[in-house]
Amino acid sequence: MTKTGKTGILLVNLGTPDSTSTGDVRKYLREFLMDGRVIDIPYINRWLLINLIIAPFRAPKSAHEYRKLWTDRGSPLLFHTEDLRDKLIQKLDSKQYQVAIAMRYQSPSIEAGLEKLRKAHVTKIIVLPLFPQYASASTGSVQDKVMEIVRGWQIIPDISFISNFIEHPLFVEAWAERGRAMLDIKAYDKILFSYHGLPERQILKGSVDGYCQLGACCNKYGAKNHYCYRAQCFQTTRLICEKLGIPEDKAVNCFQSRLGKDPWVKPYTDEVIDELAAQGVKKVLAFSPAFVADCLETTVEVAGEYRDKFLEAGGEEWDLVPSLNSEDTWVECVKEMVLEHSGTIQ
Repeated sequence: MTKTGKTGILLVNLGTPDSTSTGDVRKYLREFLMDGRVIDIPYINRWLLINLIIAPFRAPKSAHEYRKLWTDRGSPLLFHTEDLRDKLIQKLDSKQYQVAIAMRYQSPSIEAGLEKLRKAHVTKIIVLPLFPQYASASTGSVQDKVMEIVRGWQIIPDISFISNFIEHPLFVEAWAERGRAMLDIKAYDKILFSYHGLPERQILKGSVDGYCQLGACCNKYGAKNHYCYRAQCFQTTRLICEKLGIPEDKAVNCFQSRLGKDPWVKPYTDEVIDELAAQGVKKVLAFSPAFVADCLETTVEVAGEYRDKFLEAGGEEWDLVPSLNSEDTWVECVKEMVLEHSGTIQ
């Protein structure tokens, strides 16, 4: 650790509307979906699609969905990130570290978070996008935005990024603890791992030497698919299952939240649910390990919509393992990643 200044830590999550009003949700959707890394089509086509079709028509429905999860503290995604920050601060030496949070879209902005660190005169910044698996549309977008902002600074400190952390032992243990608490109470026929989806084209764009086939290649994780989102998801499932002693044939991988008509990574969660019900599966425990904080995709989509779909198809029980939020093992994981990345040994 240098003696000339602190190391700044910027924890970045995806983002959330400022409120559940249709106007605020529309504003959030426009910023989110206008990101060229999220919807990677030519700008004019993207502008027309988002501003004339998706945002106007989707905002009222999305606002209704956000109202289902909003609490007295506001958006769970935001307050769980705030809680993570506060607990991390308690675990780090305040003389050496300055911690700030940001959302990639809306408030608090990445610009505001970086400005807080700049005013603290940090000599190094470690950016931790809170996305376990790397994707251009999530982690890559955060990295892009950070670099866009700091290039305007007169003095740019050392900046580094933690790009993914699916293999960190404490990340795996944190999920195992959450799952074990439920598996100790009840037996399940299948363990379903539902990850956020991505268009297939985005994964193929990042393929190393044409290695990615979006098929069995994801069953092994190595140098050539280290940044393949689908392969990272499969590896996450394997590690959690190994930790919990879940047999390979009992676990199912799938991908949720697809948008539009272009092919997204498969298999699709809604189709897998139908297949499980048709096979006579009655009890399912669902994990959502792409999300470290409970949000719309976990609380409403997986725990609500997918549960209803499974029960209507003949299933009997569907439970969701809560996200890591600000659980102690997860906080310790973030602390370790920060110390490892800063070269500090404690």
